[in-house]
Amino acid sequence: MVPTARKIRAILLACMLSAALSVSGLTTHASADTTTQLNASQIVADMGVGWNLGNQLEANVDGYPSETAWGNPTVTQALIDKVKSTGFNTIRIPVSYLRHIGAGPDYTINPSWLNRIQEVVNYAYNRGMYVVLNIHGDGYKTIPYAWLICDSSNQTEIKAKYQKIWQQLASRFQNYDQRLIFESMNEEFDGQYGNPTQPCYSNINSYNQIFVDTTRRAGGNNSSRWLLVPGWNTNIDYTTGNYGFVIPTDNYRSPSIPSNEQRIMISVHYYAPWDFVGEENGTITQWGPAATNPSRTSTWGQDDYMDSQLKKTYDSFVVRGYPVVVGEYGSIDKSSFDSSNNRYRADFAHTMVATAKKYGAATIYWDNGVNGQYGFGLFNRSTNAVTQPGIIGPIMSAIGGPGSATRYEAEASPAVCTGTIDSNWSGYSGTGFCNGTNAVGAYAQFTVNASTAGTATLLVRFANGVATTRPASLLVNGSAVQTPSFEGTGAWSTWVTKTLTVTLNAGGNTVRLNPTTASGLPNIDYLEVTTP
Repeated sequence: MVPTARKIRAILLACMLSAALSVSGLTTHASADTTTQLNASQIVADMGVGWNLGNQLEANVDGYPSETAWGNPTVTQALIDKVKSTGFNTIRIPVSYLRHIGAGPDYTINPSWLNRIQEVVNYAYNRGMYVVLNIHGDGYKTIPYAWLICDSSNQTEIKAKYQKIWQQLASRFQNYDQRLIFESMNEEFDGQYGNPTQPCYSNINSYNQIFVDTTRRAGGNNSSRWLLVPGWNTNIDYTTGNYGFVIPTDNYRSPSIPSNEQRIMISVHYYAPWDFVGEENGTITQWGPAATNPSRTSTWGQDDYMDSQLKKTYDSFVVRGYPVVVGEYGSIDKSSFDSSNNRYRADFAHTMVATAKKYGAATIYWDNGVNGQYGFGLFNRSTNAVTQPGIIGPIMSAIGGPGSATRYEAEASPAVCTGTIDSNWSGYSGTGFCNGTNAVGAYAQFTVNASTAGTATLLVRFANGVATTRPASLLVNGSAVQTPSFEGTGAWSTWVTKTLTVTLNAGGNTVRLNPTTASGLPNIDYLEVTTP
């Protein structure tokens, strides 16, 4: 029994600590997990689409992690709020620890760094989002003071250090519910881009097992938390194939979990074909079935390959109750070499999300905070502005749900076509397209609905079989808001999309494309609208 005076002091100290944590953003969370436990398919659906806070908490200078070390500004609540407002429901927070880890045998994480990690986690978690938290840069041989090296001779020390790090993280976050997912590590491998080697792969399996066992024994909600583990370099072939990956056992999980359900997820990354998604030159700038220039399109890694890769994860893991998370995917900006590049980046992202959904996997887009040439950025982290609505829109339309796109066919009422509804050119959607009269003011009009007022993304699918650009005025609810031009597409059967951003009212809205020259509009297939 605690003496009365000490008890009062203890209560006062607890109140002061609670207030301090609240002020700093490190609000504590109730230990009881009051949310309903979700099974594999339910949690993938609930995670929706995700976004990586890349090049921030894993950035470092000479081995000291710092969120501004690689050129990004300090992470703010406002940035995370913007990300959420566009429809993302999961945020992956890559974190490095490196020289913020003290000496053994305790390997204590620098308290200030751990507090900042928790503060950034709370930015998303307290907004109802899912958060994926990992050990990220500590396993790269190219990073100064990296230590999680699978082919190092000092595995005893590495494993002891690794166990202590996860013990601290799991203890710190033990009262967070299932919306916090721990990921054991990032792209762990021997640094060579060939077949997996031993004993490196066996050590990776050991790390995963230590991670699961340590987390489960750390108390609180950790016994039922979803845990995410990768295989060799998060490579799909080397994780699904006969190369040595072993799913860790889960012997210490909560007995409340149904015996026929899992609480382990499998992490993979997808960057294929590399000459399109990551190679920093202007050679390969197009992707997918809508690509118009074979010389700018990779000879492999198209949509059929993507489908086959995701099917491997389904056959190997999803059918056995282990969800798959594509923890990174995306493609760099090469629009300075090819003005149509962002269209194919959007196609790539849309196809990835749609294909992953088909095979029961979650997706998390890689954003490194870089906008412009060779950047993956979707947001300006200094101003919190959306920089790539034409990529975010297709991501949301692929997953469905809130913020998803609605397609309005040009031939279907209440759409209005000042001209004829034709079907003589192949490749259109629906039953036809609007072939407008070649005249000024021969408009195509759509009536679209928005549940709330705000910014919406419009995708206009069109074909213009002549070289002459066809300019138009875009009117929303009777007011001219933009003057888009529809360039030649090379043939009347070659359909492309143009992305526009407008503000819609809650309820019904009219969106009209009004040609401003005697050439009229191009053929209009449909308008796809991603609403707030």
